[in-house]
Amino acid sequence: MNVLALITALLAARSLAPENEEKISAAYEDVRSDATETTWLMCVYEGKEIVLSGTGSDYDDCLAQLGDGMRAYVYLRVETGDEMNRRAKFAFITWIGPAVTPLKKARVSTDKAFVKEILKNFTKEILADEKSELKLETITNALNKASGASYGTGQ
Repeated sequence: MNVLALITALLAARSLAPENEEKISAAYEDVRSDATETTWLMCVYEGKEIVLSGTGSDYDDCLAQLGDGMRAYVYLRVETGDEMNRRAKFAFITWIGPAVTPLKKARVSTDKAFVKEILKNFTKEILADEKSELKLETITNALNKASGASYGTGQ
């Protein structure tokens, strides 16, 4: 197989069509923007294709969409810091529900690289297969630890 044929085959195997990349990219910019209320986006599989399934401002709505047989990628904005200094931090979450088959789990490891080409900037990457791992408090604590020291007034 020549190099051009190999590149063509690799591109054909991608799980992200250009039109889906554009939608996901626009949602990513919306989550990152300080001017919007959007705090999360979710990408899921429709067949073999990764698509944007939704965005929102209530993280509980996001969690409610995660099913046991699902694979999903979530980009989450969390306000962190202390009373002296608030800032936005971002988590990249890969959800693999407990009922996902081994073959589909394996596919996530290669597809995640394509998703991370769009959802580039994040403080912490989280892999979860139980919803208890995705409590907002748990993620906020992980983001705070990942971002370094937190100086406050002690109040």
